[in-house]
Amino acid sequence: MKFGYVKTGAYTPKIRVADVDFNVGEIIRGIDEAAKAGTEILVFPELCVTGYTAGDLFYSDLLLDSAAQGLKKIAAHTRGLKMLVFVGLPYKFGNLIYNVAAAVNDGKVLAFIPKTFLPNYNEFYEKRQFAHADGQNKQTEFFGETVPFGTHIIFSDVNCPSVRVAAEICEDLWAVKPPSAEHAVNGANIIVNLSCSNEVVGKKEYREQLIRSHSSRLNCAYVYADAGEGESTTDLVFGGHDVISENGKILSQSALFTIGLTVAEVDVGYLDFIRRKTFNQNFNAENGYTHIKFSACNDSLSSRLYKKTPFVPAEKSMLENRARLILDMQAEGLKKRLFHTHAGAAVIGLSGGLDSTLAILVAVRAMRKLNCSVKDIIAVTMPCFGTTSRTSGNTVKLARALGVTLKKVDITKSVERHLKDIEHKEGVTDVTYENAQARERTQVLMDIANMYGGLVVGTGDLSELALGWATYNGDHMSMYAVNASIPKTLVRYIVGSVAENSRGKLKSVLKDILETPVSPELLPAENGKISQKTEDIVGPYELHDFFLYHFIRNGFSPEKIYYIAKLTFKGDYTEETILKWLKTFFRRFFNQQFKRSCIPDGVKVGSVALSPRGDWRMPSDAESALWLKQLENL
Repeated sequence: MKFGYVKTGAYTPKIRVADVDFNVGEIIRGIDEAAKAGTEILVFPELCVTGYTAGDLFYSDLLLDSAAQGLKKIAAHTRGLKMLVFVGLPYKFGNLIYNVAAAVNDGKVLAFIPKTFLPNYNEFYEKRQFAHADGQNKQTEFFGETVPFGTHIIFSDVNCPSVRVAAEICEDLWAVKPPSAEHAVNGANIIVNLSCSNEVVGKKEYREQLIRSHSSRLNCAYVYADAGEGESTTDLVFGGHDVISENGKILSQSALFTIGLTVAEVDVGYLDFIRRKTFNQNFNAENGYTHIKFSACNDSLSSRLYKKTPFVPAEKSMLENRARLILDMQAEGLKKRLFHTHAGAAVIGLSGGLDSTLAILVAVRAMRKLNCSVKDIIAVTMPCFGTTSRTSGNTVKLARALGVTLKKVDITKSVERHLKDIEHKEGVTDVTYENAQARERTQVLMDIANMYGGLVVGTGDLSELALGWATYNGDHMSMYAVNASIPKTLVRYIVGSVAENSRGKLKSVLKDILETPVSPELLPAENGKISQKTEDIVGPYELHDFFLYHFIRNGFSPEKIYYIAKLTFKGDYTEETILKWLKTFFRRFFNQQFKRSCIPDGVKVGSVALSPRGDWRMPSDAESALWLKQLENL
């Protein structure tokens, strides 16, 4: 289990009702197929050894004894396999029959988990044949072996103790208080469900929603195996809908009316990271649980792929909806701040770049929500040494297309005088040369805001905050930072979405801004073109946003981020390039915390934010040595 990944599988076998020998053969076939695929935890459907729809045949000693013999054969087949397998069957315990999940590993039956909630409504009548679990763990004899019997059981891998598995059966998931909630409180981070859920119109979508939301609520992986072909169709039909979900996300699912294996790698390292932040409510843990060891997980590397742009929705329709929502959230935040401070204007430094473009689009929305004129937005363009005709022209075009007030303040002479005052050597284009321009621009914006009784709207984005790519008390400072939680890759897609839904001159200028290289334009232009490209200096924002997401949102180590980045960006960047910029990311992230410790207010729109007042609290002098050492040792 490298980096916390565990390969899980759900298998829907073809069965024959009450034909145990045939069913056992199909289950064994499924185990062999899963073993070839490297599956470490495998789940079969409810009562699959006999078939769920056997009805009053469950009373038969012949069927029950045959099912027990079948389980013994299945268990024996797992000897030598590194796999924890869950199989459903009817099991006679005392004078009663139970619907159970049998857990088997390396030739042995480890435990029987009886079903807690028995449906007895509509098409279901399980209480006719089965007894429900009473919540107490007991012992049962299975072919001379003493085996735990009960619902309060968690299975832990001997070599990978962070893998903790518990089981529930079908209706248990639908219940008001599912057993899995208690399993999760007591440490289980993988929940398996052996199910036989018939199909009716709309049930697939509801089932998927239920599994997704339940895995999110419990911060767990949920592996759901459903019965399919071979169950009786007297009154019902079964679709074999297998689903594997992780913390609210469906990783894999089967098509309806198919049989076979559905697999996905779940990340228990990520799940435990999430739980460390959320499972601190003094739950009543260790409530009569039995912990059973098994051996399944191996050291194989994961092949799981991640999105290159985790902040950006994959589907176009979803992206447009997300873009509108984020713009509205940003505008609502700015609207409240403008209203609360009785601001007479929103002042924005318009550079012709993506960030200031998004900020002014937000400001237009905010003014409309306030029923104020967009003329109360003062867009200030401040050309200096590195300003090009392209960006300068686009500021004018954008301001006119939006109908805002435009002011031009050439700061060249002011900056030259300032550099002379501090005895800066002429012709030296160092950091002082660059930052003097950024701070002069901020001073101009602040003073104009004072003149009009307005607020300076910040334009810097989340990616820049993560890297500290901002001039302290320059573009780093404003009176409300509308882009503070928007990463650079998402800024681009939001502006792109607005462009796609615009017409005429606004569409044209937005398209050109999207095609303009990202640059602070603080160094002199070369032949009238941008000479200073941000991504040549700090690295591709595509990579940095990927690093940022998985470091903050998922809690991944540098080594793990490097590994998944190599898989995800294979063919786009060399391994050496990825490692180079990953080192840059961690070095800058730690070294530049002091800038984030005093950033202005700004609305949070997603699950990753770096506000020192809420989402990310880190001392400004925290050391990066541990993180960088791990990368140096790769």
